[in-house]
Amino acid sequence: MAIYAIGDIQGCLEPLERLLDVIRFDPAVDRLWFVGDLVNRGPDSLGTLRFIQGLGEAAVCVLGNHDLHLLALAEGFGRVHRGDTLDAVLAAPDRDELLRWLRHRRLAWREDGFLLVHAGVLPGWTADEAMAHAAEAEAALQGPDYRIFFERMYGNAPVAWAPDLQGYERLRVIVNAFTRLRYCSVAGEMEFHHKGAPGTQPAGWLPWFDVPGRASADATCVIGHWSTLGLVNRADLIALDTGCLWGGRLTAVRLADRRAFAGDCPQMLRQDRP
Repeated sequence: MAIYAIGDIQGCLEPLERLLDVIRFDPAVDRLWFVGDLVNRGPDSLGTLRFIQGLGEAAVCVLGNHDLHLLALAEGFGRVHRGDTLDAVLAAPDRDELLRWLRHRRLAWREDGFLLVHAGVLPGWTADEAMAHAAEAEAALQGPDYRIFFERMYGNAPVAWAPDLQGYERLRVIVNAFTRLRYCSVAGEMEFHHKGAPGTQPAGWLPWFDVPGRASADATCVIGHWSTLGLVNRADLIALDTGCLWGGRLTAVRLADRRAFAGDCPQMLRQDRP
């Protein structure tokens, strides 16, 4: 059995299928870990959801910001963005089944020393604390009041974690950390505007995974979300968003030996990367 972690798909189903041929994926014995952002901006979000749902127990998925965006739009919250390609999902005859399946995915997954999240982990959180905070937000997502969660999900404040945060402010910090984080201060304040590669950020901000003394450094964090970062494969971090959507590559890493596999995505070539 092999476990492969795979970067952001964002509706690019054909590159995913080609990559699975490259790694000779066998759903009877292998498992796939998806880092989130299954949908949006690519050409086939509907087919991607149907395909990954059909993998059953062979797939582990964590939610990304684009996945949450789809779920919020379906409930009438948020606004449609330029470049969204979610209409086919929202109009599909099986939309309710697909959206319910998506809403019940995790925000974090931990196994064998790896911690799978979409974007990041606040530097003050241990891996155990990250899993506990993820469970809080997952309970809200999967509970009877999930529509209220989506109504109150959006926003940049509070920008930092505090143990005494309550209610939807607490949940917003948790969700923002797991699905939007790139840069933060040494004190753990999140910065949501700069998306460039490390070295281009304003003074005072660090990639979250390079904050000195990061409490989750004893786990290998497996992430996507950050296409300008590209592939990173080091002891405490595997970053997998290699820009398939933007004409880059779709990347998988076999966790047992850290070997990377990638396939080109030429049909997605675009120049308007945010």
